[in-house]
This record gives sequence, C-alpha cells and structure tokens, in this order.
Amino acid sequence: MTTAVAAQTKQRPWWLTLITGVLALVVGSILLWGGFVNKVETYMLLVQILGIWWLVQGIFDIVAIFVDHSMWGWKLFMGIVSIAAGTYILSYPIVSAVALPKIFVLVMGIWGLMYGVILLIMAFSGGGWGAGILGVLGIIFGIALTVNYADPGMGLAMLWTAAVLGVIGGIAMIVQAFRQRSA
Repeated sequence: MTTAVAAQTKQRPWWLTLITGVLALVVGSILLWGGFVNKVETYMLLVQILGIWWLVQGIFDIVAIFVDHSMWGWKLFMGIVSIAAGTYILSYPIVSAVALPKIFVLVMGIWGLMYGVILLIMAFSGGGWGAGILGVLGIIFGIALTVNYADPGMGLAMLWTAAVLGVIGGIAMIVQAFRQRSA
C-alpha cells in the first residue's frame, strides 16, 4: 500500500508538451504576423476545430451518463448544448467565425462580473483588502466587456490577445518540454 506522499504523479510526456508548444507558437505566429489570407484561413480552421471538438465532447458527455450516473442531468444538458453548438458552428462556419469573438468577450465579461462579486463577498467575509480590490477590478472589467461586447474592436482585441498568448505560451511550453526531457 502506498501513501499519498510516496505515490508519484505521472507527468505528461515531454514530447506531447513539445508538440503542443510548437502548435501554439505556429498558430499564434500566423495570427500575429501572417498575411491576411493566412490569418483568415488559420482562424477558419480554428473555428472548424472548435465545432468538431464541441460536437465530439457533447457525444462523450452523453455517453458518460451510462458509465457514471452521478450528475446525469448536468451531463445530459452539457452534452446537448455542446452537440448543438458544434453542429451550428460546422453548419454555419462564417457566421460562427464572426460571432465567436463577440460571444467570447461577452462570456469573459460575465465571468469577470461573477468573479468580482465572489471576491467582494470573500473580502467582506474576512478575505482582506486584496480580495476586495481584485473584486472591484473584476466588476469593472466585467462591466466594460459586457457593455462593449458587440463592438468589433473588442472581438479583434481578443483574437490579438489570444495570438500573443499563443506565441508566449508556445515558447514557454517548448522550454518546459526540454526541461522535462532533461530531468
């Protein structure tokens, strides 16, 4: 019998981290510095991959009900929503490509509002000034995004931010993969 301290956690294989890092770096680079046609083609490919992923994830969520009956209602709900979203994206890729950045901005705004309120509650429950300040900033961030989510510039800013994070994250993952390999 092994204890929790003695049990070693399995690490992700270094080569999988390397492949993920290279893909993130390539996609981020194309979205940042590629020509217009390359940017559009890459973005459309990402939209189609998202549609396929949601469709498959929805099927897996529903199949999971038969394996594990806990929270079957949520699994069924999420499965149906994922299948509907994936099918819509694959059926209408251009409309989805235009709408996704706006939807992402709206979701980030709602998340910021909820996160800010939760942090404020924590601050008033003894969480300290740090939680209170972050809560106020989260609420301001959330309001700014939800009020302006339909502005095309907000969606483009999110795409640009994702591209920058892809480049930075890709480089970090490549470095991590080689560190992991040498360890």
